[in-house]
Amino acid sequence: MAIQEEVRRYWLPILLSAAGFLFQLFVLPKSFPPSHYDALRIQRFAPVERVVEAYGILSKEWLAETNDQSTADILKIRYAYELLTNPILKRDYDLFGLDHHKDVLDRVKDQYQKEHFLKVDLPLLKDSLVHSTDDAFNVLTYESFISAIAEDYPMLILVYSKGSPRCAQFIEHWKQIATRLDGLANTAMVEVGDGKLAGYFAEQRFSQQPFFRNGIPALVAYPANCRNPSCYMRFPGELTVDSVVDWVASSIVGLPRILYYSKEALGPQFIGKTSHHKVKVIFFSSTGERATPFLRQAAKEYSSYASFAFVLWKEDESQIWWNSLGVESAPALVFLKGPGAKTVVYHGTFSKSEFTEIMEEHKHQELRQLRSDTSLELGCDARGHSRARKDMAIWYCLVVAGRPGVELSKKRQILRKAQDQLLSAVDASTTGNVEKIVEVASAATALKDDRLTFVWLDGELQKKICAFYLATDYNGACGPRGFEDDNDKPEVFIVRFQRNATYEALKADKKHNLMDTLQGQDTPDASQLVARYNGPDEILEINKWASQIIKDGDAREIPYFTSKVPDLLPEETSKEWLSGTKSIRSAGKSIKERVKNNGFSLKDYLTDPRVGPALLLLACISWGTIWFKHSQATQKTKDEAPKDKTESRRRPRPKLSTSLFGQPTTDGVADPVPKDARQWDLEDSDSDQ
Repeated sequence: MAIQEEVRRYWLPILLSAAGFLFQLFVLPKSFPPSHYDALRIQRFAPVERVVEAYGILSKEWLAETNDQSTADILKIRYAYELLTNPILKRDYDLFGLDHHKDVLDRVKDQYQKEHFLKVDLPLLKDSLVHSTDDAFNVLTYESFISAIAEDYPMLILVYSKGSPRCAQFIEHWKQIATRLDGLANTAMVEVGDGKLAGYFAEQRFSQQPFFRNGIPALVAYPANCRNPSCYMRFPGELTVDSVVDWVASSIVGLPRILYYSKEALGPQFIGKTSHHKVKVIFFSSTGERATPFLRQAAKEYSSYASFAFVLWKEDESQIWWNSLGVESAPALVFLKGPGAKTVVYHGTFSKSEFTEIMEEHKHQELRQLRSDTSLELGCDARGHSRARKDMAIWYCLVVAGRPGVELSKKRQILRKAQDQLLSAVDASTTGNVEKIVEVASAATALKDDRLTFVWLDGELQKKICAFYLATDYNGACGPRGFEDDNDKPEVFIVRFQRNATYEALKADKKHNLMDTLQGQDTPDASQLVARYNGPDEILEINKWASQIIKDGDAREIPYFTSKVPDLLPEETSKEWLSGTKSIRSAGKSIKERVKNNGFSLKDYLTDPRVGPALLLLACISWGTIWFKHSQATQKTKDEAPKDKTESRRRPRPKLSTSLFGQPTTDGVADPVPKDARQWDLEDSDSDQ
């Protein structure tokens, strides 16, 4: 029982001691297997001459008749000799512990384990001594590396060795990676022979020995906002072209991904949920590959104008795509430019420059949205100017406003067709067919001269400016929908803008007066006059009405006046793809990133020789602490115990009476009489009678 109590009391130091001894005797030796120098029985980092000498001595031993070494042991010695006599292989092994041909040794040992050593085909590394890395390009030195990371441009670096067969095989993939990343990130190479530079990208164990956890080739990348040599990110995945390019585009550059959609999800998940003002760009792919970097870069650059999606082409769905979008085969590129607009389809593949030209041509919807970031460009802002030129005095903006929905889409389609009719009228005037443009001549001429712009307005979001122009409450076209409010009625109106040279001259004269300048900051430069359309939803009638408004507005002298117009609300304030680059931190600033970049692993503790002694030290400390506390408790118990056993025998306390006024108890035992008690005789007491 006493032994069990001692074990329970000292279980922690016993456990720590056992762990410390097991670590020192079994775990640590396995973490430091014998090196190739140990196989030759020479000191580590010995020169080639010493390697040759040691091999000569050992080879005589196994050729002797008394040799009892196995073929596997002899193959280890032979392999160590061939590796350490090759300058490149020895350099890589000494600097970073790289053993590029370990698979050769394992294969030969399995092949000749039951054969005599003399039957082994030598040399072991005859097919692996030299590997072609002559195709290496843009190899960095330390000086060029420092200047390269100083540029405000992402950079991907390949760490390779001239003696590695894996590097020789990967060089062709590296060329493809560099081609795909052209224009997105710089690419460069570092040879491990440059120990000072390659040491930046190596990891370190507790022994301070640099190493590459996954061997080489190894990839590291520097974001555009990186200026320190230590703030790189290490590629964590499999070395394939697709995975490397996707990692650089997503994690380093921060480009958005372009998702694939099925035929069932394309409408509700992509077309229905993306912003109404954006052009829908759909790629049809027959392979299911990821979007190339230049497509993802275009998705970022044109994010204010277009949304992008991929669709996997299937032959059994070809009829559906032909009927709905006019796509015959893949690869194909489709542009949806608004409700009712004709679908634009391109078949075939495109280079970066060709795709950029196509995007510039089709980045706008045929009927553009009036937004906070497009109002000045469209000429529909009183603080701006006409699209024609800055000195234009009068110009117009034809607007359809309403809540997003079916009714607004129909109205947008009508207004877009009205715009197309005016464009056709302009073409007819150039060909001499004057009869078609008589009724809409003023509007067609204004559209041709960029004095007229067709736009649509989201009346639900831009409710204040919508209600201001229509002089109405939040119903029908402006403001949010109420409960069970189905009264969606988009409105068409035209805004006449007029600039006043006299007013601008007076404003220029007052620019030195601070108070006048502050008071005039919010005052629009152009006068605005609004006309509301109340006619039928017919294309020709809308154009006739607009033409008459423009004709009267150009001819009549309308008094100049200005008023405060509500500002357009910004509709997009966040860009999701920026989170990738914002999360990139320097390895020196974030512990999490430092651990991630340094490739920290709990397995590295198995190579730390300090772990065993630390466990034994903790065992001793815990053992001493437990013994000290136990001994103190024992001593305190002894001090409180009585010295004489007779003292513990005390007279029991007499039993006190429970009766009142000194009356005897029911058990007949009288209460003890006090020492100085006296008896007083009372005259009227019963004892005198």
